[in-house]
Amino acid sequence: MTDLTRLSASDLAERLASREVSSEEAVRAHLDRIEAVDADVHAFLHVAGDKALRTAAEIDGRRAAGERLGPLAGVPIAIKDVLATEDMPSTAGSKILEGWLPPYDATVVRRLREADLVPLGKTNMDEFAMGSSTEHSAYGPTRNPWDLERIPGGSGGGSAAAVSAFEAPIALGSDTGGSIRQPAAVTGSVGVKPTYGGVSRYGAIALASSLDQVGPVSRTVLDAGLLHDVIGGHDPLDSTSLSDTWPSMADAARAGRREGALSGVRVGVIRELAGEGFQKGVKQRFDEALVLLESAGAEIVEVGAPSFEYAVSAYYLILPAEASSNLARFDSVRFGLRVNPSDPPVTVERVMAATRDAGFGPEVKRRIILGTYALSAGYYDAYYGSAQKVRTLIQRDFSAAFEKVDVLVSPSAPTTAFKLGEKIDDPMAMYLNDITTIPANLAGIPGMGLPIGLAPEDGLPVGMQLMAPARADARLYTYGSALERLLEEQWGHTLLSQAPDLSATEMFASEEGAV
Repeated sequence: MTDLTRLSASDLAERLASREVSSEEAVRAHLDRIEAVDADVHAFLHVAGDKALRTAAEIDGRRAAGERLGPLAGVPIAIKDVLATEDMPSTAGSKILEGWLPPYDATVVRRLREADLVPLGKTNMDEFAMGSSTEHSAYGPTRNPWDLERIPGGSGGGSAAAVSAFEAPIALGSDTGGSIRQPAAVTGSVGVKPTYGGVSRYGAIALASSLDQVGPVSRTVLDAGLLHDVIGGHDPLDSTSLSDTWPSMADAARAGRREGALSGVRVGVIRELAGEGFQKGVKQRFDEALVLLESAGAEIVEVGAPSFEYAVSAYYLILPAEASSNLARFDSVRFGLRVNPSDPPVTVERVMAATRDAGFGPEVKRRIILGTYALSAGYYDAYYGSAQKVRTLIQRDFSAAFEKVDVLVSPSAPTTAFKLGEKIDDPMAMYLNDITTIPANLAGIPGMGLPIGLAPEDGLPVGMQLMAPARADARLYTYGSALERLLEEQWGHTLLSQAPDLSATEMFASEEGAV
């Protein structure tokens, strides 16, 4: 039988629909894969094996009875631990929520259950999504399946690593400043940050409410579109949810596979997001992808966005300020960890201080302190207020650019995956990893990251980011899918088919064969 873990979600769904394989077989194959490799990768914080198999068996029974099921029915999925799940712990990668079982599902989780996908478990992440490497998880770092000594990106490194290591065909992530697109770039996967408000945030443990967005992680653009169709749409439980009627993202992705999909498309290259500080191999693969787009009929246009120079600075004032407010709820009184002070008196204030000291990691503490300072009397206008003005300028730069082009592109990350521990003690260097992805969050527009090859100097994945105007998510799926097809035709394979196999048995067999 074909290795079910190597199939895309859409291919697996077709085999399930035709009853060539059962959901129980597919889920068991992925659970076996997790057991074989996740001790090294550490993509998962919780694996719901027995529940997943029971759910799969129920779906198989309903399919056998002739019940009409959704297009992804029976497909396994991994869920970032920032999303509330009533039957699995939801920790946001933090000790302060260790073992917490929410009383409800996040809207996106409820929707994927209603669409008969099968949750495999919860994936590792930087604590409260604060990080660019998944090294700030309270439960230890996740490792990049392409090189176990390197980071898988952050904060959603667990979801990206699970997909890249063939532990799950698709996953849910969240993106506050690049936490879907940047991990996708360094693991060779596809990641999409939808338009702000296009996918419900209800039940997503908040970091920065005006920036957070839930989205899909996958191996192909079509798979991301299929998952986007399941989780997207208006949610009355989310006050920021858009009431738009959205087109099918999967149909948009299929349209991109047709000849001529890129003919006459104006592709804008952002001058400020492709210059100094970018790894040579990243720049080389990005330029090659531009040539490929041009060969397919696209027009390449250079555009300027001068306010992007200040995006990182504005982001790291807005995010900590909102995080300081959102994380105030973790006060030792209502839920989560409670630590009593070692000596009397035991007051609410002292219990709160002891709990937050023990429960929060250093990066969370750093950002809470910074955010509280930025919001304090006498500094609000100088810092948080000024950052919001810069945000408006960035939004205007995007609006001006989209008057000239249909889609904007940049590298998804300035470098390939760096080594574990290399930047963890240098916050500024870590923050700059999101330099290309942050502007889209500040403006609320959609962005997609997809793999465009391996950097020649280290053989690690490189990603390209596509950005479209707000509400034009379908445009990303069409053009992203068109580029994906061109790359596959050029390579003769998918990028992830070249990823190292982490199975000890298969590694031993290949070494034995080489001898």
